[in-house]
Amino acid sequence: MMKRDVLIADDAPAAIGPYSLGIKTGDMVFVSGTLGVDPESGEMVPGGIAAETRQVLTNLARILNAGGSSLQNVVKTTVFLQDMGEFAEMNAVYAEFFTNEPPARSTVQVAALPKGAAVEIEAIAVVGGYLGD
Repeated sequence: MMKRDVLIADDAPAAIGPYSLGIKTGDMVFVSGTLGVDPESGEMVPGGIAAETRQVLTNLARILNAGGSSLQNVVKTTVFLQDMGEFAEMNAVYAEFFTNEPPARSTVQVAALPKGAAVEIEAIAVVGGYLGD
């Protein structure tokens, strides 16, 4: 039977419902949809889609780190946007975090997101060193 570990990241916002921030099983890490919540205040960061995307990816990196992984080891993301008209702004910030060999990605527009968020991102990653090694 494969071991399943619930990820806890003290430097990332807590889950806002009955779900785990992430799950590590074998050499894989699955991170739940992550919002642009400031871990200290528990509130959405101000500044619009770019600021939210930056905070989302920072939170995502912290959760991955708790599972022994990193943004460099992400193999797939799903981006949920409240407004596809903000795609270019989100994409510009996303490109700052995934500079080399970015993961596979799907981006979809949704009717609404928790806490009135503009963006939510989930990820699947591998554990260990950089995939290109």
